[in-house]
Amino acid sequence: MLKFAFSRLLSAIPTLFIVSVAVFGLVRLIPGDPASLMLGDLADADMLAEARSAMGLDRPIPVQFALWLGNVVQGDLGRSVLNGQPVLDLVLQRFATSAQMVLIAVGLAVLIAVPLGMIAAWRQNSGLDLAIVALSTLLLSVPTFWLGLMILLALGLKLGWLPVLGYVSIADNAAAGLVYLIMPVLTLVLHEAGIIVRMARASTLDVLRLDYITHARAKGLSESAVLLRHAARNAFGPTWTLIGLILGNLLGGVAVVETVFTIPGLGRLIVDAIYARDYAVVQGCLLFVAFTYLLVNLLVDLLYPLFDPRVTAE
Repeated sequence: MLKFAFSRLLSAIPTLFIVSVAVFGLVRLIPGDPASLMLGDLADADMLAEARSAMGLDRPIPVQFALWLGNVVQGDLGRSVLNGQPVLDLVLQRFATSAQMVLIAVGLAVLIAVPLGMIAAWRQNSGLDLAIVALSTLLLSVPTFWLGLMILLALGLKLGWLPVLGYVSIADNAAAGLVYLIMPVLTLVLHEAGIIVRMARASTLDVLRLDYITHARAKGLSESAVLLRHAARNAFGPTWTLIGLILGNLLGGVAVVETVFTIPGLGRLIVDAIYARDYAVVQGCLLFVAFTYLLVNLLVDLLYPLFDPRVTAE
């Protein structure tokens, strides 16, 4: 397993290099001049030239990329042009906020959606199955921003049960932090549960058609025993892969949800940095997102044998 993990990490190096080239190039295509935005409309030509020189924007693009990549290899993602903070510290701080919300949401979505998907497959073509499929289709079809706004309107403004503005970190105050996370977590749970339910149902249906399930039923085992003892682990494999993709995607930044609920997470940081033309922050965030996605997928591959006995670590 260690050999496999090491080989996957090595294979990720070319991917990260390609991502870094793409990120650097795309950021340079953003309209606007960071120096002009930083200094304002009253800056003269000399001030703009000095600022561009200090930010390295007066050098050729290949030179800028080489210098930036060299610093990245050393763990230096640069500094924000807005507040002067190290980009790595800023990214890690915001990522911790996003991770709290995402991990709770994905965990709850899995606990709810996987059993519902298996029950729907077990009762295929019944009224319960049709109801679960219809609900999951509706949930995954609704945009997260609209779902978040409706939850905000209902629970925050109309009923007044939850705060609609502000944020408190769980690290600072656990009880207050959980209260502020209820609505964004609920939004993510509802949306992601719809996706997971459909995958869990499809994979369970595939497993229930296999010969060893027929053999288990022929031995006189109850349907609940067949489902829980024989079908569950094999059916969870494809769903586990989907969960890894969802987790990697959400950890990369749930910008829409964070913007709706004013959560100072990584996605919100990327959006704000794009508007401010803060090259260093945008590049650092996107590169960190790609690295996180690769690590999550590696973890999913390493844990796959624990959930699917047909797959070995070798």
